[in-house]
Amino acid sequence: MSSPFSALTREATVAPSGFNRWLVPPAAIAVHMCIGQVYGFSVFNKPLTLALGTDITKVQFAYQIALMMLGLSAAFFGKWVEHSGPRKTMLASWLFFCGGLVISSLAVRLHSLPLLLFGYGIVGGIGLGLGYISPVSTLVKWFPDRPGMATGMAIMGFGGGALIGSPLAQELMKHFAKEGSTGAGESLLVMAAIYSFFMLFGAVLVRVPSSDWRPEGWVPKAATQAITSASVAVDTAWKTPQFWLLWVVLCMNVSAGIGVLGRAADMCQDMFGVSAAIGAGFTGLLSIFNMGGRFAWSSVSDFTGRKAVYSIYFILGAALYAVLPYAQQTQNKTLFVACTALIISMYGGGFATIPAYLRDLFGSYQVGAIHGRLITAWSVAAVIGPGLINSLFTSRVSGGLPKAEAYNGTFYLMCALLGIGLVANLLVRPVSARHHIKQP
Repeated sequence: MSSPFSALTREATVAPSGFNRWLVPPAAIAVHMCIGQVYGFSVFNKPLTLALGTDITKVQFAYQIALMMLGLSAAFFGKWVEHSGPRKTMLASWLFFCGGLVISSLAVRLHSLPLLLFGYGIVGGIGLGLGYISPVSTLVKWFPDRPGMATGMAIMGFGGGALIGSPLAQELMKHFAKEGSTGAGESLLVMAAIYSFFMLFGAVLVRVPSSDWRPEGWVPKAATQAITSASVAVDTAWKTPQFWLLWVVLCMNVSAGIGVLGRAADMCQDMFGVSAAIGAGFTGLLSIFNMGGRFAWSSVSDFTGRKAVYSIYFILGAALYAVLPYAQQTQNKTLFVACTALIISMYGGGFATIPAYLRDLFGSYQVGAIHGRLITAWSVAAVIGPGLINSLFTSRVSGGLPKAEAYNGTFYLMCALLGIGLVANLLVRPVSARHHIKQP
């Protein structure tokens, strides 16, 4: 007699003959667009500040902790994810992420900041990590002919989370708001219920290919200097200089973008004096470019190579950041929006391209687990990026600088971070053959 949990095993999710591989991306996107709600957290900043009776920098800790836990849980559970398969992992992601939203709702009702940090930050953050890496190696195996495009699809939905989450949260809070209440607690509870449906849909739909499956008519290309046909185990990969160079590449790219996303709604209001509704709309617009950039830039990398496309991220990104203070000083909203949208598209593209970069260097054998360890860089970036922007903004305002001008100095620091990332990217070389798994 089979166990009621047997349907969750990796073996139970192996696709039958004739399965359409294009059914897998919707499963990945369904989960990622739900957990990508974290990118829309900024719309909760002021409502939660009022509801909890604290200041905005303390509420922002929930956002930072969630992203830190994303990286840490992905690293810790990476090998378990590879062994267990995407269905069991997506289910675990649902339990933690939606459970975190429920706890956050309770935190609002009890006016407890520590409970918010625990629920949204720690519990929800574990759900983020599990949900984030669960489809990556699966889609790389389904699309060996276009790994950049595949990882772009896997991660595209995460970047688009705020596109749905921000306006949804705004409308829900508007609906539930009443005298003495911002409606944030009820909104978080309803969002948990909505996201539960779509995350469970993704878990049911997902499949993995059989070990001998290949796309019809596809012939593997011969290995090149930039792309290996060998395999490197996760416990070996993270000891190589290539792993740590890519760690720096990802950390710098994320640090330069994540702080802007975390304060997007507030930044738009403070710098240009627009309404909260326009600030939320700006957050949603950035989400579109974050999402689109993940698919577009990672697909481009299939033709240009990963090193070339990362060089574009860093050089063009630094140039655009240098323009932002001018946009604020001249109150040129169009220029500001155009520059930040392109910056965030490359921020998203960096996330989507990194799994393909890892696959090129280490092979597809344990790329999901390697990716899980690499995105500890995201955990560090979750401290660096928001920390720089929040602390410098607060200190400048305390020093008497108008809020509208207080962000400008941080943009030049973002340029420096991107410069460090560029150097690390240019130093990446193929992995030595001594690290490859020896074939029998």
